[in-house]
Amino acid sequence: MTLLVVDRLTKHFGGVAAARDVSFTLAAGEMLAIIGPNGAGKSTTFNMVGGQLKPDSGTVTLAGAPIAGLPARAIWRSGVGRTFQVAQTFVSMTVAENVQMALVSRFGRSRSLLADARALYRDEALVLLGEVGMRPGADRPVSELAYGDVKRVELAVALASSPKLLLMDEPTAGMAPRERSGLMALTARVARQQGIGVLYTEHDMDAVFGHADRVLVLVRGEVIAAGAPEEIRANALVKQVYLGEAGARAALEARRKAVA
Repeated sequence: MTLLVVDRLTKHFGGVAAARDVSFTLAAGEMLAIIGPNGAGKSTTFNMVGGQLKPDSGTVTLAGAPIAGLPARAIWRSGVGRTFQVAQTFVSMTVAENVQMALVSRFGRSRSLLADARALYRDEALVLLGEVGMRPGADRPVSELAYGDVKRVELAVALASSPKLLLMDEPTAGMAPRERSGLMALTARVARQQGIGVLYTEHDMDAVFGHADRVLVLVRGEVIAAGAPEEIRANALVKQVYLGEAGARAALEARRKAVA
């Protein structure tokens, strides 16, 4: 089932087109990686989907509902969770309390001045922590955790909103190779079990080709290739891109001629 439809998203900063007519789809339970060299438009595209940037034109539809241009909080409420390149957690709180705070926000209990937040949704938080392998450490302060475990807690926090779509910005940044593989395998398993679409940007090619169902390649704001990992590995235009700036220019020109 198609969950996310991105159609001709475009964003300019001054005279520079950071994203130009970017289009793709994402199915429920699918992992889609966005890759490309620095300045390719990955973050711009990602942030337009997540609501941090408003597109100049184009549409984003989630489960049939248009979300392009909505505030980030409204997009979160519509079923979009997110993790960040640098993990966003409350380091002074315990692992469980971090997830409980996300659940409090989801269910609107943050407006109550009488409730003790530590007593709210603990059982639900423990279930989520069990899904990411962090239940045994539920009562440890986040400040004591290894960074790979912090990333798992952040994933549990994102899952607390019961998202249809999960956006992951450089999910393996700062992690050791073994931790990277473990986090991405965990994410893929949870996504397929719960039917969550996952859109992620990533520089680590093992995290891309080892775990993505499909890969989208951007160069200078334009899509030059999209397909299964093995197709992208063999794609001549993609190989040109990773040879450097001259290769990127040549690949983009070849793509434009092909679609003209």
